[in-house]
Amino acid sequence: MEGSGAPAEDILFRRPWLPVSISGCQLLAKSWFGETAYHILLTDMHCVWEERMDTAVIQSRAHELNRRLRAPVKAFFTHLCEVVKPCLAGVGSQTENEVQISLTRQEDGSINMRLKSELAGLPFYWEFHCTPAPVALVCIQLVRPLLTMSRLLQRQVEQLGGLLVRKDAEIQDYRENGATLSRERLQTDVFEEHTHREDFIAKALPLLCSEQQEALGFDGDLQELYAAIVTHGSARKRKLSEQHSAEEVEHANKEPELVLNASAGGSVSSESADGNEKQTNNGEPETRGAKMVNRPKMQQSLPVTSTAAERPASKPKKKKVGLFR
Repeated sequence: MEGSGAPAEDILFRRPWLPVSISGCQLLAKSWFGETAYHILLTDMHCVWEERMDTAVIQSRAHELNRRLRAPVKAFFTHLCEVVKPCLAGVGSQTENEVQISLTRQEDGSINMRLKSELAGLPFYWEFHCTPAPVALVCIQLVRPLLTMSRLLQRQVEQLGGLLVRKDAEIQDYRENGATLSRERLQTDVFEEHTHREDFIAKALPLLCSEQQEALGFDGDLQELYAAIVTHGSARKRKLSEQHSAEEVEHANKEPELVLNASAGGSVSSESADGNEKQTNNGEPETRGAKMVNRPKMQQSLPVTSTAAERPASKPKKKKVGLFR
């Protein structure tokens, strides 16, 4: 089983697309198999299909396809992984006589892969029901990495073109200083980027379009490039997520400190304001320390009075009519 330490989506994202051939259909596939779960992706460059299965659904489908099966999921899932992984990796099963896999397209746009093998001397059947993947998943798993690969390869071509121009200048300098080739067949024309690009497209593009199998497949170099790009993207995304989480924690820790500072500042300012307004019996202003010590006693000894705004409500005055009433 694979990748118990990392999320399944991250593991699947880092897997390169592999060329496979099932029932004569040329496809690209990537897959992840856990302990009792899996997620597979298939594409023919016209559509992308996927299927995700967990333990409960795997158990239910296994019983539907194999009525006599009474084993727990782990018991037969290991066998399923052993027979289907080579098929989805483009390797092919080592025991092709015992494993049969076929693909059929459904009217609703989905595809079914049927697999027949032998488990404990009895036939074992399995079906993959792959439905069209959502656009967001297609962009993440295929479109964005391919665009990044295209930009990266374009920059590589530009650097190689610049290197050829410098090499031509170096060769020209050798010639001007009397150097000659020992073999005429080694002589090359001066590199012209625009002319070379037009000639390359005119010759290579028709061949590429005619070879559909090779056009869909990723060779070893492209698979390595794809894996490097998605791994770098995952690491960058994880780093940004960690930085964002650290900033949130720092912000959360600063909030109580700001609240405490604000409350302390408010009490000091209110005390200073009260100190400027209140005086002692001798007509001298109280000191801050004395006011804070005597405040409880003053608050207990002073009678409870209402403010000017509350007096009309607590003791409404009678209106006077005339002079002696």
